[in-house]
Amino acid sequence: MDETVRVRPLADRDWDAVVALEREAYTGLGLSEGRAALQSRAAASPDTCFVVDAGARTAGYVLALPCPPRRYPDLARTEVTWAAHPPGNLHLHDIVVAPGLRRQGLARHLLRHLTGTARARGDERISLVAVGGTERFWSARGFVAEPGVVPVGEYGGDAVYMSKPVPARPSTSPPATLREVS
Repeated sequence: MDETVRVRPLADRDWDAVVALEREAYTGLGLSEGRAALQSRAAASPDTCFVVDAGARTAGYVLALPCPPRRYPDLARTEVTWAAHPPGNLHLHDIVVAPGLRRQGLARHLLRHLTGTARARGDERISLVAVGGTERFWSARGFVAEPGVVPVGEYGGDAVYMSKPVPARPSTSPPATLREVS
């Protein structure tokens, strides 16, 4: 990739791209939520939702919100009942990169930015629900499975709740704008 990569806050103008990316990533798994649900997740914690741009293109996004440990958004509901939960656990609800841009480090940029945000907020853990066979991917990034948290079938047949501690101090963090070289 020979384009400038930038992680920035999710803005109103990004919703068409975010909804399209989410639909493409999750429809085949039966987990696509639609615009209203996605916007409710972002509205619950706008300071923890970001997009990654590759050049002029919205290449991916991350939606995260504070929630109690071992809890996660109900896919059947658009509202988030515990959005005012104090810092401690930041739940990574969605992270998606456009299919043609995967395996180029864009998800790593989003995850690094989210981890820095969690640290700045005072969160001690980041959690997620691994779906579609992604448990190994998340394990390789330090997340540990907590079996039995997600009821069978609630987020798909192989969903696993996972979490990891937020590092106490930052590792070497790149600037917000990077120049990717292939």
